[in-house]
Amino acid sequence: MKKICYILCIVLFIVSCSSSDNEGYTPVAVDLEIPEIFSSNILPPVIPNTNPLTEEGIALGKRLFFDRILSADETISCASCHSPQNAFSDNSATSVGVDGLSGTRNSMPLFNLAWNYNERFAWDGKELSLERQVIEPVQNPLEMHSDWDDVINKLQGHPEYPELFSRAFNTSTITQDLVTKAIAQFERTMISANSKFDRYSLGQATLTPQELNGLDVFLREDKGDCFHCHGNPNNPLWTDNDFHNNGLDATFTDLGLGAVSGDPNDNGKFRSPSLRNLVYTAPYMHDGRFQTLDDVIDFYSEGLQNSPTIDPLMKNIDQGGAQLSPEDKADLKAFLLTLSDPSFLTNPAFQN
Repeated sequence: MKKICYILCIVLFIVSCSSSDNEGYTPVAVDLEIPEIFSSNILPPVIPNTNPLTEEGIALGKRLFFDRILSADETISCASCHSPQNAFSDNSATSVGVDGLSGTRNSMPLFNLAWNYNERFAWDGKELSLERQVIEPVQNPLEMHSDWDDVINKLQGHPEYPELFSRAFNTSTITQDLVTKAIAQFERTMISANSKFDRYSLGQATLTPQELNGLDVFLREDKGDCFHCHGNPNNPLWTDNDFHNNGLDATFTDLGLGAVSGDPNDNGKFRSPSLRNLVYTAPYMHDGRFQTLDDVIDFYSEGLQNSPTIDPLMKNIDQGGAQLSPEDKADLKAFLLTLSDPSFLTNPAFQN
């Protein structure tokens, strides 16, 4: 009988301790502030029911995003390769990890991620949610080269993180799942929608004749023909978030989506990045091969390479590109620069 009573006391103690994590505080729910340019043109953002936004979750995610504790030697953070001043991208072709090694991909900029309706992330679409996208960089030997068990142990032994997790998720027991949820919450708040072109679309700014002609070049199928993959004024994300072989190479050392899907028809396909904030996100393409926006425009004008999986949207492939005049190139660049949002870089909600 004494043994049974002892066991019951232990059970009651465990239940009491576990339930105390869930008592006394309710995280404050947050609704994203949808920019007018988005609410009037595109569908609502994707917020998983399993990871609703809260003030505490977002604040925790922000702290984790900038904290070097996630890396093996605590020398780099998420922000090391996704820097605020570069619209949360990297100004190097490929980012350098904790061991001084670099991968083969350019660091993608991070903004408007809550409107990625196909829920496939990374250049090759290998991550099927924003939460899952957080997992790989921590353990990748070319990036943070850490171990999730070590990360959790460091966070659990930290003087502040257990309490922060308790307030955000009603438990002070830290897990990989909760870390990824917190960072994903913060990333979903990164909204960029205050460019010159946004204000023009809302009747609050005026474009120059050069910028207007550049928009015309962008939209015309007999000129730039850019809108199929990169949107138009009615799609202010300025990307279709889909995967295309855009004629970068005749043969592939990086299969892109094909390596993920296993389908040879997907070889050489990569995500269409948003054209927002181009002035801050050089170098360009999945491997950072183009240093300037002029290089990119020249490529689409006369540098296309044919291959078996070339996208049918690349209608000028047989002539090597759109063959734009120098004036049209300059005007197209002027328009593309109107898509940049300097206020995004200085928004205190996204600063460390």
